[in-house]
Amino acid sequence: MADEKQQVMDALCTRVASLFGGEASDYTEDTTFASLNIKSVQYSQITTYLEDEFDIEVPFMKFRRKKTLGEAADYVVELMDM
Repeated sequence: MADEKQQVMDALCTRVASLFGGEASDYTEDTTFASLNIKSVQYSQITTYLEDEFDIEVPFMKFRRKKTLGEAADYVVELMDM
């Protein structure tokens, strides 16, 4: 489980860094989506990336309710285990 979460966090941080700038290491589990001033299209780009990366379906509206990257990673891990 911890390995899966780390894989998801790595993917999330990589994608967030490509969308918002900086390095993937600049982002942590505690990084909030609010602090990124994220827009709908960026949520969509992140969920699509995760779907392609992990071959799962990520419900956009449920993903969007997550407050931090860590919460989002936990949610994606749950989806992977279904």
